[in-house]
Amino acid sequence: MKSLARTAWEWCRSVLIAFVLFLGIRAFLVEAFRIPTASMENTLLVGDFLVVNKAVYGAEIPWTALHLPAFAELERGDVVVFTPPHDPGKNYVKRVVGVPGDVLEMRGKELYLNQVRHDEPYVRHMDPRRDEFHPDMAWQADFLAGDRDVASYRPTRDNWGPIRVPTDSYFVLGDNRDNSEDSRYWGFVDKKSVRGRPWFVYYSFDPSSDEEAAWMRDVRWSRIGGIVR
Repeated sequence: MKSLARTAWEWCRSVLIAFVLFLGIRAFLVEAFRIPTASMENTLLVGDFLVVNKAVYGAEIPWTALHLPAFAELERGDVVVFTPPHDPGKNYVKRVVGVPGDVLEMRGKELYLNQVRHDEPYVRHMDPRRDEFHPDMAWQADFLAGDRDVASYRPTRDNWGPIRVPTDSYFVLGDNRDNSEDSRYWGFVDKKSVRGRPWFVYYSFDPSSDEEAAWMRDVRWSRIGGIVR
């Protein structure tokens, strides 16, 4: 009987240790994330499953406002997972194009960083239609740089700014620039809202397929293991 009880205890202890390790890894090191929209095409596709490195920028300690020390600083060009200011219950993935102090402007779909045209080879443009003033972008008027007139400021999807990125904030855009809900519409991302950096694609399939069990039949084998840049 003692042997049976000891075996049961050792089994329960092993399961408990494994569970605690899983929670620790998920909280502080890595987490899985699925791409639900086309806003980052062609860098990331709908149906991509990512491993996200949560430790790189300093993982948040659960149920506190504290963060562990970061291994790297968040830089322009980084693809990040974060909680957006207008919908903190969700996770978004976008690319950082502006860090604190940067002045950003878009002219005819082209991004200007600190008054210099910024080369973006990863950007995709699919919609040639003339864009119009979008009321959700009116917030930008509070962050205009230079002598831009606030009263006449009417930003559009493809033409806006110049705006200055404030302290501890970041400006993010989707690579599928004409089909992305991003900082242009809902504002800056707070530094504390950044959850991590996608590391690699661990699985991918085409969810638009009409095939039954598409997650097995329409696997994008060429994308599996790809590093996110």
